[in-house]
This record gives sequence, C-alpha cells and structure tokens, in this order.
Amino acid sequence: MMKVPFSLLSAKVLDKRASSFIWVGDSLKHFFPFLELNLKRANFEANVRKYISMCVLNDLYFFIFITSILTFGMFVFDIANYYLVGPVLGIILTSFVFFQQLNYPKIVANRRIKDIERNLLPALRNILVQINSGVPLFDVFASISYSNYGEISNVFNKFVKEVNAGTSQVDALEEIADRNPSLYFRRAIWQLVNGIKAGADISTVLKEVIDSLSQEQLIQIQTYGAQLNPLAMFYMLLAVIVPSLSTTFVIVISSFISLTESATKNLFIALFIFVLFVQIMFLGIIRTKRPNLLGGT
Repeated sequence: MMKVPFSLLSAKVLDKRASSFIWVGDSLKHFFPFLELNLKRANFEANVRKYISMCVLNDLYFFIFITSILTFGMFVFDIANYYLVGPVLGIILTSFVFFQQLNYPKIVANRRIKDIERNLLPALRNILVQINSGVPLFDVFASISYSNYGEISNVFNKFVKEVNAGTSQVDALEEIADRNPSLYFRRAIWQLVNGIKAGADISTVLKEVIDSLSQEQLIQIQTYGAQLNPLAMFYMLLAVIVPSLSTTFVIVISSFISLTESATKNLFIALFIFVLFVQIMFLGIIRTKRPNLLGGT
C-alpha cells in the first residue's frame, strides 16, 4: 500500500476515502505535468488524480489538526487575534506539506536512481559471467532477482513475474526500462533489447554496455576529484584556519577588554558550534556530489 508523507491516516483508510476527492485530482493534475512521470518512476501504484486526491484528503485533516493546536496554544498564551492567526498559520503549514507531498515521488525516484546505479555495474558483470557460462537469459535474470543488488533485484523480480504471467521477455524488458528512473539502466536494457531483436550475441552486447558504463564511471570519478579540490581548500579555510585564528583573537581580545569568564566561555562554545556545523555541512556536500556509479554507500 502506497504511503503519503505527513499522513495522519493509515494508508488503507486514506486510499479508501480518497475516492470522494477524485474530482479535486482531476482539476489539479494539469498544474503538475511531471507528477505522472515521477509517480511511475518512483514505482507508486497510483495515477496522478488518485495521488492528488489522497494528498488533499490528508491535508484537510492536517489543516484541522494543526489549526486547532495553534489556535488553542495562542488562546492559552493570550496572543491577540489568535482566532485569525491560527488559521492563517494552518493554511501556510498545510500548503507547505501539500507541495512536499507532491515532491515526494521525485525524492523516492532519486533514491531509486542512486540505489540502481550503485549496483548496476556489478549486476551487469554477474549477468555477463552467467551468460558466458551457458545459463539461459531468463534464468540469469531470475538469479539476479534473488541476489543482493537492492532495487535492481526488485526490478528483475517484477520482470520474472511478468514473464511467468505470459509476457514475452522483450516486452517485459521494455516495460521495466520504461518505468525505471535511471538513465544508465534504461540505456543498458534498451541495448540488450535491441540485441535480442537483432539476434546478436548477448554477451557481446553486454560487454559493450559494461565498457561504456566503466568509461562513464571513470569520467564521473575524475569530475568528482576535480570538485573535491576546491571543496578541500574551502574546508581547510572554514574548519581549520578560521577557528584557529578566532581562538587566538578571542584570547587576545579578552585580555584587552576584560571579558568576563562566562562571556569568554560563550564565545568558545559558539566557535565550537560553528566548527561542528561546518563539519556536518561538508559531509553532506561530499555525500551529495558522490557519483552514483562509483558504488558504496
């Protein structure tokens, strides 16, 4: 069952009651043209109007809940015009939640992209080894579906189910490629499909795909290294040089202007918090810039 973020209702209840708001989804879906693609690539089993109707229903409950809490809190603390400020803040917060919910499929799709591309090269190499060993193509994909390749294993598990249900291998491959958010995965599957249709040697096609992805991985690593050089200099400046100079400056200034002990301690605490913030910020920047094809976590 698909979950909606910031939901106050269970997924089952939300899915059942959202049918009353389908007309809202029909009215709003034209304003979000990319939502259908994001839902498809996030692997959500819902169309655009159904997802929007679920968000609207949830946000109606959220608005009532958050407005009641804010208005009651302002009443308790005797804040002027609490009966107006509460609903206005409720509308602002509900609008923020609504747009976050609409952006959620894109976030899930991006997570899938990272997981797929992290395991893509190892999975393709595994497929190539098994094909060179004489294992039939369907059995190879079935083996991948039971292996530990994260989202790639889930994708091929659906492929196996579709083929077992009567779909041809080519059609099933085209379907998983069409629904996949990763450009590299789609490119690999499309090349494989073209090779099957043309009657080419699958091992040769796979080898070309792996060589192409390996070259792309090398380019990403070089780009990543080039990005790290200025980041390292910036890190040294903010996390090493500035704190060192600031510490010396605080010690010297405190002796000239006779800062109290508590004020000096507060300055050093603030400096420590600043350094900690810079450390966390740089860890986040380095992690977000890490190439997906590089693998690892």
